[in-house]
Amino acid sequence: MQVQSTMLPLGTLAPDFELPDMHLLSGIQSFQDLKGEQGTWIMFWCNHCPFVRHIQSVVIQRAQYYIDQGIGVIAISSNDAGQFPEDGPQAMKVWAQTHAYPFPYLYDASQNIARAYQAACTPDFYLFDANDRCVYRGRFDASTPHNEVSVTGIDLCTAIDQLLEGQVLDTDQYPSIGCNIKWRAVTESS
Repeated sequence: MQVQSTMLPLGTLAPDFELPDMHLLSGIQSFQDLKGEQGTWIMFWCNHCPFVRHIQSVVIQRAQYYIDQGIGVIAISSNDAGQFPEDGPQAMKVWAQTHAYPFPYLYDASQNIARAYQAACTPDFYLFDANDRCVYRGRFDASTPHNEVSVTGIDLCTAIDQLLEGQVLDTDQYPSIGCNIKWRAVTESS
């Protein structure tokens, strides 16, 4: 199902986390371990989403550029691997290696981190400044698999460039559009 991001309030302190990395690093990683000196770009991501696949190659290029500029880049998958095994930890590891992700790819099995960030879809993008405050949330750009708009990353990249240049970021930001996060079914115990 296609949904829009919920737009975490600007100025929100980045919720910390401790999640297993399925790609670059071993063991459990936290926001504090992975944040960048200049700021941190977090994306809620998954392997199978057509919206993610549509922008993936440009995201990888832009991520490498900004990592070199002191921006921490982190991808998090929160999809229910029970219902969607193609988004589970083993598949994440293979996918990240196959596509040479230059960033860690973390798995949020409890889905608590997606809730803390108010993430609603994949992809869903967040940018935090050097003080870990949210300065951008929303879309990569206006391109989707269903339109003819070129994938450039203009929305997110403009925000990152403004952050790096010490400029005031535009608060007129647009929600991301993508597949809903695949939430686990809630069961009641008696």
